[in-house]
Amino acid sequence: MSNLAQFDSDFYQSNFTIDNQEHSGDDSNAYGNLYGSRKQQAGEQPQPASFVPSETLMSPGYAGQFFQPASNSDYYSQSPYIDSFDEEPPLLEELGIHFDHIWQKTWTVLNPMKPADGSIMNETDLTGPILFCIALGATLLLAGKVQFGYVYGMSAIGCLVIHALLNLMSSSGVSYGCVASVLGYCLLPMVILSGCAMFFSLQGTFGTVSSLVIIGWCSLSASKIFIAALHMEGQQLLVAYPCALLYGLFALLTIF
Repeated sequence: MSNLAQFDSDFYQSNFTIDNQEHSGDDSNAYGNLYGSRKQQAGEQPQPASFVPSETLMSPGYAGQFFQPASNSDYYSQSPYIDSFDEEPPLLEELGIHFDHIWQKTWTVLNPMKPADGSIMNETDLTGPILFCIALGATLLLAGKVQFGYVYGMSAIGCLVIHALLNLMSSSGVSYGCVASVLGYCLLPMVILSGCAMFFSLQGTFGTVSSLVIIGWCSLSASKIFIAALHMEGQQLLVAYPCALLYGLFALLTIF
């Protein structure tokens, strides 16, 4: 027990006294007084100058407002980008799709006796020809004949042949797109014949006569347009003959 008491006395032995506690309290008070004096000095520092009006900072030669430059109306009036969207043509015209021209070409084909306008017929417009080719394939499909490949193949090869012949016969020359456009528009009577094949058979006398009339109709319209566009007066029969051979192939697809 004596050893345990001696251990406790040694363990809890310390040099701290009440005088040291009072001295530490005095130090803390001194630190607080020092911090308070510094805070008071910081509070007594002079305040920044008051806000200066913008009028005093502005130069005497400046007539506008501060941070608001005067607008120049002459710049906006002379800018080339004003009303640029209003001057742009419609999207269909930029793509080369003119519904009035499509209607005029279609009416020219439907009326073989109407004179053709060469300025309109000389355009590369493939909207109508593509629609008429699809319509021909669709009517053949409704008649039980899947001939889309033959329609597109014969159209492409026929346009190449007619294009070569017209370039040899005319002095001005013609583009492939113009030839494809004219031949495609003149395919409209063949679409009518194919529509008739949906309701009754054309393998007979009536079908043969109807096919010959449609072939003559298509070739006459195509040759009339080519003559007007290429200024080939007196050569309509020479142009109508190869066109009749091409449309005869489409008639064979329609009948058989």
